[in-house]
Amino acid sequence: MNNIKVLVPLACGFEEIEAVAIIDVLRRAEIEVLLASLDENSLVKGANGITVEADMELKNIDVDELDMIVLPGGWGGTHALADDENVQNILKEMDAKGKNIGAICAAPFALNKAGVLKHNYTCYPSVEEQIREEGYQGDKAMVIEDGNVMTSRGPSTAICFALQIVKKLKGEETYKMLKSGLLADFCA
Repeated sequence: MNNIKVLVPLACGFEEIEAVAIIDVLRRAEIEVLLASLDENSLVKGANGITVEADMELKNIDVDELDMIVLPGGWGGTHALADDENVQNILKEMDAKGKNIGAICAAPFALNKAGVLKHNYTCYPSVEEQIREEGYQGDKAMVIEDGNVMTSRGPSTAICFALQIVKKLKGEETYKMLKSGLLADFCA
């Protein structure tokens, strides 16, 4: 597989630790990460006041070029992703094509709204009350995979989540090398 591309849409109120950990770990694995804003404003402010610059506007994304979409959490960002027609359409199209989808923290809420969240999932504790209790895996694992969808719990699981994405997209060898280099022995 050459030139793997992962889309990370950023919405105002995103959880910075999650977004940056995902972007950083994937780029260390030489995966091309496309940061997209929901509108023409390329500067997106996170939940804790940290601003990140997006590479492009979401409406310019070609789903056929993507290998995966990964949604960071944060309540404000999650609700914006759940309410954004472009995000919802991309999620539906990615799922219909069997492409990989990931979400962490509150973001499985946006997957559920798009109808792409599979039966087994995890999320930030209490968010399941707004999704569904059935299939919620709670703290059974840091990362839950069901079909083409991968979910994780929150800020402290972001590195493990990103490493699992690397494992899925680049294989065991790259995963082990990065896990060791990041001192992430706590990741399963």
